[in-house]
Formats: sequence, structure tokens, C-alpha cells
Amino acid sequence: MGVHVVVVYRPKPGQAKALVDEVRGHVPELRRLGLATSEPSLALQAADGSVVEHFEWISEEAMRTAHEHSDVQAMWSRFEACCEYGTLGSLVNADDLFAEFEFLGRF
Repeated sequence: MGVHVVVVYRPKPGQAKALVDEVRGHVPELRRLGLATSEPSLALQAADGSVVEHFEWISEEAMRTAHEHSDVQAMWSRFEACCEYGTLGSLVNADDLFAEFEFLGRF
């Protein structure tokens, strides 16, 4: 069994579309590199435009390896150009009992 993670991305001004495009390609690229499982990722959007992504690394070792992989570093640079990272607790609806999100897709 892999390692499930949830990531929050906050788009920079004017970068919402670029961010969603990066999220669409994120896990497929990690899979291509042998770092993510075949389980589809789940991407949701909060009311403030933040994107929440859930996916599964194949292992903790894969997570560590990603930090040293040039293709992953290039991908993360593209993410940094269009977003800032946030936490689940910082989402505008984090305190809602039934937090609602817009479905963006499974990738």
C-alpha cells in the first residue's frame, strides 16, 4: 500500500487555468516516473479558487526520490510559477462540517 497525500495549491493572480493544467498532468507524470500508484488522483476546487489534490505515492521512498529527480524538480518549478502551497486548515471552508468543493477531475 502506498502513501496517500492531500495537497492544497493556491493559484497566483491570473494563474488559475495554468494551475489546473499542471494538476491534470501532475500524477500522470509521477506515474510515468514510477513514483505514483495507478490509483486516479482526485482534484477539487474550493470557493476561493484553491485546488485540493489527493493522490498516492507508491512508497515513502518514492516521496524521497522525487526530491532528487530532475523531471520532478522541473514540474515543481512550474507549480511554483502558478501557485503557492497551503494547508487543509487554511481552506476557506475548512471549518465547515460538510465542506463543499467543485469537482475538477480524476487524473
